[in-house]
Amino acid sequence: MATALKKKETYSHYLATLKFSLYCITHPLDGFWDLTHEKRGSLAAANTILLLTLVCRIMKLQFTGFIFLHVYWEGINIFLYLASILFPLALWCLGNWGLTTLFDGKGTLKQVYMATCYGLTPYPLIQFPLILFSNMVTVEEAAFYFVLSGFSVLWAGVLILSAMMEIHEYTMRKTILFTIGSLFAMLVMVFILLLFFSMISQGVVYFVSLIREIMFRM
Repeated sequence: MATALKKKETYSHYLATLKFSLYCITHPLDGFWDLTHEKRGSLAAANTILLLTLVCRIMKLQFTGFIFLHVYWEGINIFLYLASILFPLALWCLGNWGLTTLFDGKGTLKQVYMATCYGLTPYPLIQFPLILFSNMVTVEEAAFYFVLSGFSVLWAGVLILSAMMEIHEYTMRKTILFTIGSLFAMLVMVFILLLFFSMISQGVVYFVSLIREIMFRM
């Protein structure tokens, strides 16, 4: 009985934190402050929003009207396609947290991740209906599709910016500065990773050629 009650409470809390994303997108300053400082968000809800974003991206490939999207399926690796979303997200969270920690940022890595995922809410919220809309409009009405699609991305960007301002307790000017700095940090991390994997691959090639040479001489 106690276990069932606990599960019900956990599920109710999950739904409440997921529903709170709708408040965040309409009241970003108050919403993102309460999200982290008042503990009104949850990792489960953040993961759900991220999952919906990924599902939306895949469904856009499959079901968007041919007027708006032409997909060459033979050239698409779905895992790399999803990684192209998850990898920048991971770099953003690490870069923003690492940089702001050095300059009195109050947000933790968990809070940066949660707030970023909550900020993505407008994307699936608008893009899912747009998938249906894209199959119902003509070329002459394409402008409505592109405007709404661009608006979903812009709205999400503004929300993420507001989220970083609230969780780190920065001014808007300082938030914009550190957002640019975080993007630069992402480029630095990509460069380091490319350099690391390049060295690893060269080391592997060297040892493979060395082993082959030894086997050939034996």
